[in-house]
Order: sequence, then C-alpha cells, then structure tokens
Amino acid sequence: MKTVLYPGSFDPFTNGHLDLVMRASLLFDQVIVAVAVNSGKNPLFSLEERREQIEEACKQVSNVKVVAIKGLLVDSLDLYKADAVLRGLRAFSDFEYELQMALMNRSLKPTCETIFMMPTVNNCFVSSSQIKEIAKLGGDYSAYVPANVREAIERKLRGDGK
Repeated sequence: MKTVLYPGSFDPFTNGHLDLVMRASLLFDQVIVAVAVNSGKNPLFSLEERREQIEEACKQVSNVKVVAIKGLLVDSLDLYKADAVLRGLRAFSDFEYELQMALMNRSLKPTCETIFMMPTVNNCFVSSSQIKEIAKLGGDYSAYVPANVREAIERKLRGDGK
C-alpha cells in the first residue's frame, strides 16, 4: 500500500489544497492530510478546527485520512508509514523554499521522498493568506474554498466561535 503525507498549516483549507488531495488520491492508495502547527504563522483556526474542516471537505474521497501533527515531519512519516511527502507548487517562487524543505527532510531521513504537484490553472494563484485577507476585508472568496470552510470563516469573523 502506497501512502503519501500531505502536510501544511491549511489555514484555511482552499480549493487548491482540495484539488491536490483529490488528484493524489488517484495516484496513492492512501492520502494523509497532516495539519501542522507553523510557529511562524498566526492561525485563524485552531489545529482541531482545521482538521475537522478538512475532514468534512474531503469526506467524498474514501482513501483520505486527516490527522493533526506536531513536531518534525519526518517523524510523522514513520508514524503513519508514509512513502512520500506531497507538496504543492503554485509558482516558481514556491520552488526554492520547497526544495530547501525537501532537502532538509531528506537530510534528516535519507528515505524521505518529496513529490511536487502543480495546482490546476484555476487554483495556481490562491493562497490561504490571500483568502484570510479577502475575507477580513469583506470580499467574495467563495470560489476559492470549500463551502464548509467558507461558512467556518464567516462564523469566525462574526465571532460566533465554532
């Protein structure tokens, strides 16, 4: 059984993320979406809220599992018996950062393989940071996130909690 681990902060989970999950689900027996803590970011949603949102958005894909991870990515590879790491590349500017991460992960764990996928044209410019900014400024971002994520963003910005 071939398993790929798709890590990210996913704050919020976008249609670009969903696109990669769905396409990876056709290539791998199991896709594990690993919701991670990124100490360099100030998340809108808690780790558990993000995990639940992604689970709901991916419920139609039977070979997808969503987990929350903390610590080193290479440790999660072992824990979930993943064969590779999946990363998305939206633009050439993403490549340098992603290459550095892939090489560091391989340095920490020589068997760590990273697979890069490009988003579809409709999603190549979408980022979670942009979605949060558009939402906070009252713009329409509904075409860029799953419906359940849009609803969660609206509740959060209204102060309705979960």
